[in-house]
Parts: sequence; C-alpha cells; structure tokens
Amino acid sequence: MPCTISPADIKRVKAMGFLNNKGTDLFNARIITVNGKISPEQAAVIAEAAKKFGTEVEFTTRLTVEVRGVHYDNIPAFQEFIAQAGLITGGTGSLVRPVVSCKGTTCQYGLYDTFALSEKIHERFYLGYHSVKLPHKFKIACGGCPNNCVKPTLNDLGIVGQLVPNVDVDSCNGCKKCKVVTSCPMKAATLEDGEIAIDQELCNNCGRCVGACPFDAIEDGTPGYRIYIGGRWGKKINHGQPLSKIFTSEEEVLSVVEKAILFFREQGQTGERFADTINRLGFDYVEKELLSDDILARKQEILDAQLHLTGGATC
Repeated sequence: MPCTISPADIKRVKAMGFLNNKGTDLFNARIITVNGKISPEQAAVIAEAAKKFGTEVEFTTRLTVEVRGVHYDNIPAFQEFIAQAGLITGGTGSLVRPVVSCKGTTCQYGLYDTFALSEKIHERFYLGYHSVKLPHKFKIACGGCPNNCVKPTLNDLGIVGQLVPNVDVDSCNGCKKCKVVTSCPMKAATLEDGEIAIDQELCNNCGRCVGACPFDAIEDGTPGYRIYIGGRWGKKINHGQPLSKIFTSEEEVLSVVEKAILFFREQGQTGERFADTINRLGFDYVEKELLSDDILARKQEILDAQLHLTGGATC
C-alpha cells in the first residue's frame, strides 16, 4: 500500500524518533540507549516490542536501536510499551544528539570511565538541552584512549582519554634495550645521550609507556582528557582540531561541552555544522571563547533567545 501519512505528520513523528519507511505507513522507531549500553531487561523489552509492533531490530552507527516496521497508528502504544523499561525514542533534529561511547570503562586501553562520563553528558545535555534548538545537529563522542574507536575527531565535539607520562630521568639507567622505547606505539620515546626522552610532537599520551621501565623512569602519569572540536563525517568531511589544553577533571570537560553548545547556538548560523562555524570565525577565536567562562555569564540569555526556528540544514 502506498503511504497515506501526510508530510506534516511524517515530519512530526520524525522529531519523536520515528523515521518513515519510504513509500509506506511504516516507521523505524529509534530507541535511545544512552551510550550504547542496555540492560538484559531492556533488551528483552525491545525484542518483545519488535514482535508486537514491528518486524526486526536494527542497530545504528550512533549506538541507538531501531525497531523496523512500526505502523503509524501504533506509535503511541509503542512508546508506552518501551517506557516500562525506562526507554525512550528520539535522536533526530537540530539538537544535541545521543552521545556515543567506546567501552573504555572495561577496555584494557581505556584511560577513564567512558560510560560514566557519557551518561552524565546524556543527562545534562541530551535530555537537559532537548528543547534547545541549534543551527544543526551536534554530535558528541567519548573515546577512552587515542585508539579513537568511536572516532571522536569526526564528531562536533570529541573527548579522548589521556595519560601524560611523568618522566624521571634521574631513575633512567640508559639500558641498551629500553622497555619504554619498545613499548611506545608512536615511536615517541627514544634514548638521547643515555637518557629517556619523549618527543611531545609524536606522543599521543596513550599511557602505554607508564610502568614499563623496571627502574621507574616513568612510574606514573597524569590522567586527563583531550577535547577535539569541529569534526564532521558525511558529505563534507572535516577532522576536528584539539584544544591546546589537556583537561584534568571531569567537571572541566563538562563545562567545555556546555560552553561549546552555547557558543554554537549563539554564534552559529542556521543550517551550518559546528565545523562551518569554526572555519568561519577562526579556530583561535573559538578556542579562546571555550577556554574562558564569559559565555556562561550569558547562558540564560542564549537559551532564551529565539534562534534557529526555520531549520534548513546545509549538509
């Protein structure tokens, strides 16, 4: 049967997370997983919802779950059914999008608790800013280490775990076969005049060298976060640029995330991605704004402003 749903209603339910199966009255129901992690009970409810209202379960590249084949008339009942497991639909529009996270919490290379941070971002900015219109979508990714499995540098804002090695050259014995040198995947560690040295241009602070030296030349490191801004994947690819500072607290990171969203809302032009805003205004200017707290003083003014009401994405 051809589609009988009006374009206005297709647009209305898309904003609720229901994407039309072209040419039909059926929709993909996009379920938010917070950060790609669901409980066994939630998985059972999603499976039952697919049996009851749709056809099958599909996984998206942004760590959400879609139930295919939900009829337009069943949308309210579907939402009510999954709500029993604390699940909601959504994830569309010119808004903060659902955050993605790698499994850095449990991964051997993870340098911070990615699930915990991504859940805080979800609560504070996906849910907390859900009524805040932006120039375009705003995607956030939490990567536990420089392996970049969730591609933080291709998101509007990406967070990468860091462990900055603390070098104690006095403890270095200048071993002919240095375990620090052999453990470094970036080839940033070298022996210079019989002492360990780290090339900061090459080092990505992955932390693999920390604890490698039996003489404790790099016994520990300083944990932190690198934040990239202006990444984008799609028709126009743009690699995000790192802010010059390595942040050492979760609250600092959350503050920068909020400032980036507020800055984008205030100074972005309707239809452009954050990358375009940065390219138009200049990275140095944007970084200066994000590293200061000036924009937070205008927070309520920015949130209350009637901005980006017409839509019209340019990419």
